Amino acid sequence: MKANVDVEAGVCGFRTHGEFTCDDGQSISSCEVNSDCEKISLLAKAIPSLMPLDAYEEISPAADGKLLSLCRETLKGCCSGCAVPVGLFKGLQVAAGLALPKDVSIHIAKES
Repeated sequence: MKANVDVEAGVCGFRTHGEFTCDDGQSISSCEVNSDCEKISLLAKAIPSLMPLDAYEEISPAADGKLLSLCRETLKGCCSGCAVPVGLFKGLQVAAGLALPKDVSIHIAKES
């Protein structure tokens, strides 16, 4: 199964596209990420070193997953509220059949 993720990160204006492939319902065999953001592009170059990823280990509450750990390491100095890591994580879940392909939405408004 393949899953595609498109993230418009917010006020920075950067866009990221991710594609995950899982052939057996557990092992993520590939992840390709393209982004206008220089920092996310560095993350994209590092992700293939994680393959294959065990999707069940990634979602386990008992330990930090490899993907989100790599995001924290690689994106130091990036906006700590960056939406890309969670978007990639959701794509991984959908590719493995562990989540349904439903959009996630965050609406932010400032009130005076």
